[in-house]
Amino acid sequence: MIAHLLCVLSYNVNTFVILNVYSKLTMFCTTNTLPMDLLLKQGSLKQEVESFCYQIVSESNDQKVGILQSEDEQLQPSVSKNSEGELSRVKFMSNSNKITTFSKKPKRRKYDESYLSFGFTYFGNRDAPHAQCVLCKKILSNSSLAPSKLRRHLETKHAAYKDKDISFFKQHLDSPENSKPPAPKIVNTDNESATEASYNVSYHIALSGEAHTIGELLIKPCAKDVVMRMFDEQYSKKIDAVQLSNSTVARRIKDLAADIEEELVCRLKICDGFSLQLDESADVSGLAVLLVFVRYRFNKSIEEDLLLCESLQSNATGDEIFNCINSFMQKHEIEWEKCVDVCSDASRAMDGKIAEAVTLIKYVAPESTSSHCLLYRHALAVKIMPTSLKNVLDQAVQIINYIKARPHQSRLLKILCEEMGAQHTALLLNTEVRWLSRGKVLVRLFELRRELLVFMDSAFRLSDCLTNSSWLLRLAYLADIFTKLNEVNLSMQGKNVTVFTVFDKMSSLLRKLEFWASSVEEENFDCFPTLSDFLTEINSTVDKDICSAIVQHLRGLRSTLLKYFPVTNDNNAWVRNPFTVTVKPASLVARDYESLIDLTSDSQVKQNFSELSLNDFWSSLIQEYPSVARRAVRVLLPFATMHLCETGFSYYAATKTKYRKRLDAAPHMRIRLSNITPNIKRICDKKTQKHCSH
Repeated sequence: MIAHLLCVLSYNVNTFVILNVYSKLTMFCTTNTLPMDLLLKQGSLKQEVESFCYQIVSESNDQKVGILQSEDEQLQPSVSKNSEGELSRVKFMSNSNKITTFSKKPKRRKYDESYLSFGFTYFGNRDAPHAQCVLCKKILSNSSLAPSKLRRHLETKHAAYKDKDISFFKQHLDSPENSKPPAPKIVNTDNESATEASYNVSYHIALSGEAHTIGELLIKPCAKDVVMRMFDEQYSKKIDAVQLSNSTVARRIKDLAADIEEELVCRLKICDGFSLQLDESADVSGLAVLLVFVRYRFNKSIEEDLLLCESLQSNATGDEIFNCINSFMQKHEIEWEKCVDVCSDASRAMDGKIAEAVTLIKYVAPESTSSHCLLYRHALAVKIMPTSLKNVLDQAVQIINYIKARPHQSRLLKILCEEMGAQHTALLLNTEVRWLSRGKVLVRLFELRRELLVFMDSAFRLSDCLTNSSWLLRLAYLADIFTKLNEVNLSMQGKNVTVFTVFDKMSSLLRKLEFWASSVEEENFDCFPTLSDFLTEINSTVDKDICSAIVQHLRGLRSTLLKYFPVTNDNNAWVRNPFTVTVKPASLVARDYESLIDLTSDSQVKQNFSELSLNDFWSSLIQEYPSVARRAVRVLLPFATMHLCETGFSYYAATKTKYRKRLDAAPHMRIRLSNITPNIKRICDKKTQKHCSH
């Protein structure tokens, strides 16, 4: 009991008073024959002990009182109240008894002007200031506002200035460097750092297209192992605070996608115009997915980003596609009047859901135009060929399918190719959907002709084709011509491809076709390397029938390409190269042409034209030559191909697999297909509570 009383008293009295109480309580207990606990159970003795304890403490110099209160009765101590040292009551529970203690408010020191002689000024509130050293700018607590503590800091930290008078410190305090308030040091807490790290990891998970569970199952354990090996276990334990559960990563990805979408909407609202590219396809779960890309000018360059990725809930009709896009525009208050062009895989003569959607878009955006993907035009043009060459192509596909459709045959062919030391060990599968596969398939088939001749069973009806030199000559030509056409197709793909780039490629191809046809007529096959090498190998010449078929194919291909890519009078040639313009273009008014003359007369602009791309060149002139530059940018905005949509659906198929059919892939597509990097710091600042829970 005595120890319990002393423990309570130790909070409010000094050591001398505690010793005094202890000695007197001991004497009090020795004068009684009963133990302390039995004494307290008797009411009269209990009151006597309480009065005795109260009397001892009340006589102390600090006037701090500790009393015992019974459960039935509370004793009111007669304690004098001072102006500043007013006592406050704090109850302390202990079993069946309550101990009430009284404590003073914390004392706040004041700043005195004489403290400047020790090199200290005040910082913060004048009533409860902190001490700040004028030399090292270190801020001390309010309890350090004592001359002895300030003098000790000066003598230990700045011994060279301990003998300086107050004028030195006053001059140092009034200097311009010290007149500025100190910048507060902001340090992230562990929870804030863990949350920001969680967003960074989730961003990389979305970019890679991996499952959300990879964060907790693979990334976090690997990070802990690396930190433990490179540092120590203490740092490794901090990795546990990073939230990477399945649901957390899903929420983080949605937040990142929302931030990217917000930034994109802000850019579209301030831009002068934009163009759209759209396509629709079905995913692995049977949903009709709509992808829409947008091209716009931002910060002296033309950007391309994913506008929306939505699944059509009902029928995938033209109305549904338009309503989906229109709802996005209305929700974010984006003006349809800024739409310059809509690119799709549907030509003007076609009827279909995409063509219908484009028509509805042009209705709400009257100044918008529509364009057919130039890659689709190229793919349609190269399908036409003479019958003799078409038969060879079909037979080649049948030979390939005879091997590829039977896994056992493919394994045996691989073993044979390895034993014969062939360059390749397998054939490539041909597909009509992937146009670029045709050239590679035919080249691979021609390179493995010897191995196939050994492997093919004589019972197979097309096995004789591999021994027919006329058939192999046609196959060699098809391999060469489709390889060249694929190279042209690939050169028209990519980001920031303009209409000028595509028509330049097609113009080059048309000239090459004419040159190739003339060379074949002269029996010169140097332009077709596979065919030329095969002729050298067999030491033979090409029959006239084969030559005529090749010339017919080349001339027919040229005429078909001219049909799909007609040569027209280009009124926008000044955009491609403004420095070659000598007369006023029909598409420019007098004021714009005058601005164009000023532009072409600037030597610095001419140097920039040779260093920058066409898109960046005109975008950089918006401030200096706004009128003519905006006209040029409007010409460059339309999409030339559907490359972005084709790439987008490839990413979509790789992300939403048959094992993740329930995945909402829209946020992932927003992150993977956008050039905008999310502002993770801004996202974390918006969160009112940052904790480590999952």
